[in-house]
Amino acid sequence: MHFFKALHAIALTLLVLSASAIGAEDTALLIQLQPDGRYRVWHSEGPTRLPEPVLLELEASAQPEGGAVIQTPRGPAQAFATKEGVVIELPQAGEDNRLFFDRDGCGGVKVWHAAGTTYPTEDELTELVLTALPEGGVRVKVGNTYARAFTTRVGVIAALWKPVRRGLPGVK
Repeated sequence: MHFFKALHAIALTLLVLSASAIGAEDTALLIQLQPDGRYRVWHSEGPTRLPEPVLLELEASAQPEGGAVIQTPRGPAQAFATKEGVVIELPQAGEDNRLFFDRDGCGGVKVWHAAGTTYPTEDELTELVLTALPEGGVRVKVGNTYARAFTTRVGVIAALWKPVRRGLPGVK
């Protein structure tokens, strides 16, 4: 059973990482339910980029009350250890001033961003969370994209894609 869980985690990670390489648009969202019942949404893509050695240093310094302030190419940063994972705060980074540091089943680094290009409605987020399954839930329409939601240890990951228009080229 552990083998299949590990295989699923690897497949989901490859889906998210390969989709992230396609372009600057969100290709996945990480949805976390907060204690007040609202959702925190993290984006697969964002303008704040930090080198992996800096990310690893921040991960190592993370404390519940906040680790040491570390200088980064995007200004000072501080890492907080939460029950879900490590949250990195970058007060000078503009809109994308929080990052969620995660590791996949193989130990690879994945960084989620506070700012992105896809902002689902509360109803869309609720539908994604309610339909999420470990192997992926049903297809859900999110704005002008579709999504399939997966349950993970850090929240619900919604893999996004644009619908493909069917038919012959040039025929409407």
